[in-house]
Amino acid sequence: MLIVGIITFVKSPELLKRRLNAKEGEDEQKMVILVSGIIFILAFILAGLNFRFRWFELPETAITIASVIFLLSYIMYAEVLRENTYLSRTVEVSENQKVVDSGLYGIVRHPMYTSTIFLFLSMPIILNSIFSFIIMLIYPIIIIFRIKNEEKVLERELKGYNEYKEKVKYKIIPFII
Repeated sequence: MLIVGIITFVKSPELLKRRLNAKEGEDEQKMVILVSGIIFILAFILAGLNFRFRWFELPETAITIASVIFLLSYIMYAEVLRENTYLSRTVEVSENQKVVDSGLYGIVRHPMYTSTIFLFLSMPIILNSIFSFIIMLIYPIIIIFRIKNEEKVLERELKGYNEYKEKVKYKIIPFII
């Protein structure tokens, strides 16, 4: 994370500024952020308790596979940051923003969410907590709600987004959703 942060700071300080902005303007998104925060806190507390009391331990193979998925997902996350300098933590359209339709954006419309779903679902397994994993299964559902609202904003405010939706059919995972 530090390396990606430093590279972003050097190569695209405006992107870093947008990524650090947490003031969400969309009311629907504020609820998504609140619920996400709650599930993250619960998941990490459960992982800590599971570690402390040894309620259930996962096989080493599962932890290794989850670690590989985490690393690949983080590489994907970094690639999305490289491809789309308009990325923001909040749902907004920047002045002079253009639709990015190449690279990962030519496969799915929301590759950042794809990467974060895999990141956040692999973390509890790496932390050896099936209970945290179960809690984190709420995250993809929350992302679906976030995308619904985000796409309304993009359709309304981003020139060319409706045509992009026709070109790239899948939102998160090719051939599935």
